[in-house]
Amino acid sequence: MGLQVYIDGRFVDEDDAKVSVYDHGLLYGDGVFEGIRVYNRRLFMMDEHLKRLYNGAKVIRLEIPMEPGDLKDKVRETVRINDISDGYVRLVVTRGKGDLGLSPSKCADPNIIIIAATIKIYPEEVYMRGLNVVTVSTRRNNPDSLSPQIKSLNYLNHILAHLEVLHAGADEGLVLNDGGYVTECVVDNFFIVVNGVILTPPTNAGALNGITRLVVFNLAKEHNMEIREENLSLVECYTADEAFLTGTAAEVAPVTHIDERPIGDGKPGPFTTRLMEAFKELKENYGTPID
Repeated sequence: MGLQVYIDGRFVDEDDAKVSVYDHGLLYGDGVFEGIRVYNRRLFMMDEHLKRLYNGAKVIRLEIPMEPGDLKDKVRETVRINDISDGYVRLVVTRGKGDLGLSPSKCADPNIIIIAATIKIYPEEVYMRGLNVVTVSTRRNNPDSLSPQIKSLNYLNHILAHLEVLHAGADEGLVLNDGGYVTECVVDNFFIVVNGVILTPPTNAGALNGITRLVVFNLAKEHNMEIREENLSLVECYTADEAFLTGTAAEVAPVTHIDERPIGDGKPGPFTTRLMEAFKELKENYGTPID
């Protein structure tokens, strides 16, 4: 028997976890999702992820058919049933089954899907040597058209950018906005360190206000590191002393090369290393127990 997936109000084997071909999450990318990490049988930043899920659903007028507390318990149950001690939860809410028309009004019952499994984005040596990042030509969606604060199921903009990363043989990609400023990486938030100050693009430039991004802001303040939001040009990134990225799956990872240019001395820097260590300590001791 494989992993047990919560879908359509019940647990089923992963091979039997199916959605209707008329589900608007499939047909139109109409829905929201969250990725949540599990460390030491604890759900990391669970409440923050749920808050963002419900906020995103509210913006697109998608009513999640479960109260936050009940959904939290169902996520815990999914992790527990699959005996995941360290892993990843993908929590998805689709608009539900409708017809071939675009209108959400034909979708009566939103569908909740919870998958608990394991995940590893980068091999361990990447955290020692750093990531090789390239700038992609695909621009981030204009926030006035589609807010980056909505983690919607429509990820084509990110996929197009990731295809460029794959073609370049790189680890990640920097994505610019219409003004030519850095927004974030393809699926991670981006930071640089200049003269002892940590800088990251503001959310109104097109960056997702990531959960791990918020954790890094808190950790930086706890360790008396100055951190602020600021529009970043590629020149500023190329000439930075350090660079790193953050994400639920990637955690905190050093960036040592951008567009074939070494950042600093081409090795993970002291600010990045301290934040990586602080994050590791936090994740091992903080979270919502699944038992």
